[in-house]
Amino acid sequence: MTDLWLIIPELSLLTLACGVLLIDVFRGHDSNAVTFWAAIFSVLAVLALMALYFPDGSTIAFFGTVKIDPMGTVLKAFALALVLMSFFFARDYFGKNQEHFSEFYILAMFATIGMLVLISANSLLTVYLGLELLSLSLYSMVAMNRDSAQSSEAAMKYFILGALASGMLLYGISMLYGVSGTLQLDQLVAYTEMADQQRILMVFGVVFVIVGIAFKLGVVPFHMWLPDVYQGAATPVTLFIGTAPKLAAFAMAVRILADGLQGLAAEWSSMLIILAVLSISIGNIVAIAQTNIKRMLAYSTIAHMGFLLLGILAASSSGYASAMFYVIVYALTSMGAFGTVILLSRSDTEADQITDFSGLAKRSPWFGFIMLVLMFSLAGVPPFAGFWAKWYVLKEVVAAGYVWLAALAVFFSIIGAYYYLRIVKLMYFDDSSDPQSLVASQDMKLVLSVNGLAIFLLGVLPGSLMSICVIVTIPYSG
Repeated sequence: MTDLWLIIPELSLLTLACGVLLIDVFRGHDSNAVTFWAAIFSVLAVLALMALYFPDGSTIAFFGTVKIDPMGTVLKAFALALVLMSFFFARDYFGKNQEHFSEFYILAMFATIGMLVLISANSLLTVYLGLELLSLSLYSMVAMNRDSAQSSEAAMKYFILGALASGMLLYGISMLYGVSGTLQLDQLVAYTEMADQQRILMVFGVVFVIVGIAFKLGVVPFHMWLPDVYQGAATPVTLFIGTAPKLAAFAMAVRILADGLQGLAAEWSSMLIILAVLSISIGNIVAIAQTNIKRMLAYSTIAHMGFLLLGILAASSSGYASAMFYVIVYALTSMGAFGTVILLSRSDTEADQITDFSGLAKRSPWFGFIMLVLMFSLAGVPPFAGFWAKWYVLKEVVAAGYVWLAALAVFFSIIGAYYYLRIVKLMYFDDSSDPQSLVASQDMKLVLSVNGLAIFLLGVLPGSLMSICVIVTIPYSG
């Protein structure tokens, strides 16, 4: 019973998700509004439970398979908040297109359960279960629009490559289990100081595990699915994939690498350096050539996930704190950027071209300013939140002795700033080809405004969030 109390939020979300599913089934096509508000209530209820049962320290439950700690709870809270915001954006998008996609909310709730399980994993088996629950829900979300050939193609690519990555992750897990005889991450760490022959086998297992982590983050060379899925999926689905699951992928990386494989930090840091350099360079360079905003943001994601790896490869408490700050800021900023794409969309057109942002500041000065804040933040322009995210990560990279790596990251960030500033130029200096006013619900406009202002305030007061990240990652100080 004590263990059950620790996972009350997860159990509650599972129960409520099943309830929302039943509501949707019995009400049929008239259930869109009811399903939406039921999903909103469910997420809010779980957030309240999360605050009520906030842990004082780290607790291992269910025979070593689950770890409840402050870092996991903070990540869960941010993931739930992002899911909540995504529901408002989705309702506005589907309302404009007069489409009945109430299953979006149900699949998103089951994907969120997968995220919560993944964030709390203390066993390689729990990691795999959480990852598969999340992934299967995302595959279905991408394929929701059965009438779209582009959506079906994206879902098929995502599914096949995801299955391949899951197989590699499972193979890596089997190798680690074969050497150590345990799946628990807190016990696995004791086997990372073994003799040379067994250590080599452990390193081989780590290679395959990192493939699974790299695929979920979308870093080069495991990024093939990301641009096609971002472009092919409906914009609310793209928004969902590009935000909350990134927090779960970060937690997965920290749980496995810091909790279970800290003794092999020298080996996996070298692997992450290669992935980070490839992602930051290729992501920023290829994004310049894109004319589709969703593909551009996809390559932007690849570059940002490379930056995230820079914080993790420092293999220190402060490095994990900087990476945590980075992924939270990125997820919030990415949500606002895709939210603006939904804002510009209408029932007869999808605003997925970069030129669709022309003259936005003249059509709506307020939302032009919000998009400016988001683009400056993604570009890393001071004093916006994205600048501080990059600053904290680069500081840790330099402290770890990789000055050349920090210099390379700064160089490619300057290159990457071009395609973000191009959006700002279009909004403020070009004339709009669409003189019509923006069509969006008031609650969607409110959520987008709050999102943009949150990024602005995090840029002005970055210490508030960073102090939380530092406090919850203290257990990783060694």
